[in-house]
Amino acid sequence: MIAPAAELSTALADLLADPETAPLGPRAAAEDRQHIAYGLPGIALLHIERAAAGLAPWHRAHAWLAAAARQPFTSGADSHPFYGAPALAQVLACATDHMPGSYKRALNTLDEQIARDVLRRLTAAHRRLDAGHLPDIAEFDTIRGLSGYGAYLLRRNPGSAAVHTVLDYCVRLTEPITHNGETLPGWWTPTAPTGRPDTDRFPEGHANSGMSHGIGGVLALLALAARHNTVVDGHHDAMRTILAWLDRWQEETGHGPAWPYWVTMAELRDDRLAPSTPRRPSWCYGTAGLARAQQLAALALGDNPRRIAAENALVAALTDSAQLKATTDNGLCHGFAGLAHIAARTAEDAHSSTAGQLQAVIPALLATVCPPGTDPAAAAPTVANEAGPGFLDGAAGIALALLAPATITPPRTAWDACLLIA
Repeated sequence: MIAPAAELSTALADLLADPETAPLGPRAAAEDRQHIAYGLPGIALLHIERAAAGLAPWHRAHAWLAAAARQPFTSGADSHPFYGAPALAQVLACATDHMPGSYKRALNTLDEQIARDVLRRLTAAHRRLDAGHLPDIAEFDTIRGLSGYGAYLLRRNPGSAAVHTVLDYCVRLTEPITHNGETLPGWWTPTAPTGRPDTDRFPEGHANSGMSHGIGGVLALLALAARHNTVVDGHHDAMRTILAWLDRWQEETGHGPAWPYWVTMAELRDDRLAPSTPRRPSWCYGTAGLARAQQLAALALGDNPRRIAAENALVAALTDSAQLKATTDNGLCHGFAGLAHIAARTAEDAHSSTAGQLQAVIPALLATVCPPGTDPAAAAPTVANEAGPGFLDGAAGIALALLAPATITPPRTAWDACLLIA
């Protein structure tokens, strides 16, 4: 156990113990209440994981779930995997895994709504594909789209017809598309990474690489499904198509390989990336998330050289001072706690030649979050005040992300399944 980081995780959880007294702030308590990333469901995930691990009482988790469900949740077209009823379902599923019978009726109702939502989204996506139009990011990404729904369906029932239909769509998404006379990857979107038009920076759209909003999440979903022995026609070829795209745009940093956050039309036509400064190797965008996705794909494909290359790429990124300097916070999404968690998850599946190297980078990452000499109990309020209470960027996510690397114990729940890294 790496004590200071584990103690900080506990201190943050204690600070968020009671929904009536926790420092939520107006957004988490109001407009972001239904959001895993920023609101009450993400904080509940922290307490579910700690209860499942025997680190805290279950009544804390129950209290947060009750607070989250106190008001109705959005469903249907206005919801997505990280917001509304699907977000609550992901959290309840983690609790139900360890408390069979609890929340079962509510979860079944949510699953029925999710099935309707997925069918509606798939129908629209195939209609779009049939018409030869470019996709919106929110059609397929992890946060708002079908990759995120696929992550949930896969952990609930890996062999279900619903999972197969989402995977069929993912395979079709990797087929090239012709737009204005040019052949583009099927995930090329006509907007900026925000999902909104940006005629200055992305006048002709882009191909997004990220785990949160790009093809990285699709690759991870396909890989995780294959590891569950759930495959569809064209499944492995689809993974190879994405891997070939990442190979094409891989660049050398001088310390190891890295992958761009996205590729613009100008870069595609020039067949080279524009010069850029070092970028942070985060989960949402960059080398850490993409290295894990490629490791998972390599394991699914039985490609040992690629597996080792992906693991070495993560080691290189997490020991590259330039990339680490670009990392400026401690959060789960794009901060040091998230990097430590990804390193721990990747080490669990790593080849014997790289597992030790991955484990060796974790203490330095944890020490960045909780430097030597820090009093974790005294630091927790400052961390929560600066980062907010939430899951993706805030205190709940930091506390969760520190647990596995600090205790050298894999998560007891599937709390990180929504990130498509496990």
